Amino acid sequence: MAGILDKFRLDGKVCWVPGASYGLGLAYAEAFAQAGAKKIVFNDINQELVDRGLEEYKKLGIDAYGVVCDVTNEEQVNAFVKDVEEKFGGVDVLVNNAGIIKRIPMTEMSKAQWDQVINVDLTGPFLCSKAVLPNMMKKGFGKIINACSMMSELGRETVSAYAAAKGGLKMLTKNICSEYGQYNIQCNAIGPGYIATPQTAPLREKQPDGSMAPFDRFIRSKTPAQRWGKTEDLQGLAVFLASPASDFINGQVVYIDGGILAYIGQDPSQLDESKFRDVEGVEDIKVADN
Repeated sequence: MAGILDKFRLDGKVCWVPGASYGLGLAYAEAFAQAGAKKIVFNDINQELVDRGLEEYKKLGIDAYGVVCDVTNEEQVNAFVKDVEEKFGGVDVLVNNAGIIKRIPMTEMSKAQWDQVINVDLTGPFLCSKAVLPNMMKKGFGKIINACSMMSELGRETVSAYAAAKGGLKMLTKNICSEYGQYNIQCNAIGPGYIATPQTAPLREKQPDGSMAPFDRFIRSKTPAQRWGKTEDLQGLAVFLASPASDFINGQVVYIDGGILAYIGQDPSQLDESKFRDVEGVEDIKVADN
């Protein structure tokens, strides 16, 4: 008799994670491999990033397949999916991980900059999902996991395009569920909070006088956990949403934010720094800021 933990296995599954040369995409892919995935496939925008990813997977002992493919180019996406179907039998799990952010005040943002963010963060997931859905429908199962954000729920200065794209991605998640749930296809989303990374390290560096960085104090004041997240905090949910354990969960966005969205926050000046928990191993984490 199969045990409950067997429901979290990904044995025999082909998992596609766009943009998984590093960062959260790499973390998701590593977790899928540990859960037994048959094959990890990924793509990135240029050969340098693909080679970087292949080297990282080699270090982890993961036999991954990576090629250059732009998620905003429908012809390239369709060709990639066809290639994966011919080589490995098709995509069972898709994580729409590729994304960018441009921090520019709305009145200063050009249409070209707006279009780039929308194309990568919203049109890309549409094209990738559209490409894998026919084979998933034919097989009668599939998992699509979208990379949402707290900006799927909240606004913030200088990220109008990003927030618009992530809000749209939340609704695309619900719509894929609505259209294709009848084929035993589940589409859900992960919404990360603020993750401690080398890219966000300057936001957490101590000031010359030894005091906390203002943004670090601000984020901790808004987070009941009073710490930044780490990639390991996201891997378990990714495996759950990719596995049979989540077969009756559909159209949901699950936020891993330390409680930010549930909390109005406190006066940053009243924080007790002696109670803060630092994130260990941050230098080894390479993920994008949310």
